[in-house]
Amino acid sequence: MIIVGLILLIIGLVTGIGVLWTIGIILIAVGALLWVLGAMGHAVGGRRHFY
Repeated sequence: MIIVGLILLIIGLVTGIGVLWTIGIILIAVGALLWVLGAMGHAVGGRRHFY
C-alpha cells in the first residue's frame, strides 16, 4: 500500500493531477499506520502481518 501510494504521489506530481497526489498521500498514511500497528503486535483486520 505504501509503494502504490508513492507511485501515485510521483505520477500526480509529474503530471500535475491533484487527485492522484491526494490519493497517494492518503495511501501512504494508511499503509504506514497499518505497518506500525502490525509491528506493535496488534492484529488489524484479523491479520497479524500485512505484506
